[in-house]
Amino acid sequence: MDLKGKTIGFAVTGSHCTYEEVYPEVVNLVKKGVDVVPIFSRTMLDVSTRFGEPGEWAKKIETATGHQAITTIPEAEPLGPSKRLDCLVIAPCTGNSLSRLANAATDSAVLMAAKSTLRNDRSVVLAVSTNDGLGLSLYNIAKLMNTKNIFFVPFGQDSPHVKMNSLVSLMRLIPETCEAALEKWQLQPLLIERWREGRP
Repeated sequence: MDLKGKTIGFAVTGSHCTYEEVYPEVVNLVKKGVDVVPIFSRTMLDVSTRFGEPGEWAKKIETATGHQAITTIPEAEPLGPSKRLDCLVIAPCTGNSLSRLANAATDSAVLMAAKSTLRNDRSVVLAVSTNDGLGLSLYNIAKLMNTKNIFFVPFGQDSPHVKMNSLVSLMRLIPETCEAALEKWQLQPLLIERWREGRP
């Protein structure tokens, strides 16, 4: 499916180490003619890490999309009744976000955006990034895989010899996964040898 003319929410949570891979896909979607609506978690906005200062990546994404980000639950709630989004991407989607989504805990702008999108029978695309993917988070991944209208960016172990439970999606497949999700099917193969891919 051609993404041109679609409106896609792009929600960013707190896996800061993946922002360098995620940001180019925001730009890529814009180049494809997508109206990208940024949605940020408080962790993404407020936490300083070795991967960037608070708000640094947020400003880049807002500039690339031409939109001020949605950052609160009241700002995200109208996405439901307005049916503004054709699809929502959560990239990166942390283990914490996976857990809350799988258990219907709507306590952030990102999760309200997901709830608002799903209520309209529209697709939510998850790009996982969690050190606990093959640990306790595996239950939540399996639960979400069996949930209507939720699709995953193909993922795999990113560092199996050091972090055995860690799973990360291959972020460059975000646009392709969105194309598939808009047609209600899961991009295949879902499980990849992520650690062989390296960083783009």
